[in-house]
Amino acid sequence: MTEIRALKDSDRAAWECLWRGYLRFYRQHLPDEITAATFARLVKPGTQPYALVAEHEGRLAGFVHYLFHPSTWSLRDSCYLEDLFVDAGARGAGVGRALIHAVYAAADAAQATSVYWMTQEFNADGRALYDTLARRTSFIRYER
Repeated sequence: MTEIRALKDSDRAAWECLWRGYLRFYRQHLPDEITAATFARLVKPGTQPYALVAEHEGRLAGFVHYLFHPSTWSLRDSCYLEDLFVDAGARGAGVGRALIHAVYAAADAAQATSVYWMTQEFNADGRALYDTLARRTSFIRYER
């Protein structure tokens, strides 16, 4: 069984292990001070981004980070699902799906107009899941 709940201070070590796996997957390296600051923001009550974790078979098996922002195209906020990661040992057990559904529930409660996220083209396993939960758009991302 999978339980979705808010991230807590006591989750630091388990979250950091998952976070490092997430960064490895996306071929990124962040200084320790960014990881520490990110965790501090995630557990600070009432601030964004928000963090949920999945407990599966007695251990932290995944996380999702999301935030709300205004849009010029709507009077209501949009919800951006910024980070999603599930430990390899828990993939295929519905953990990622449960985390996304929890973000959907939070967005519905906030009356957000949409929930959206991005992933890399090489993330075939994630995209297979995402294709069952959302519509892929034709947007191309540019970055400076």
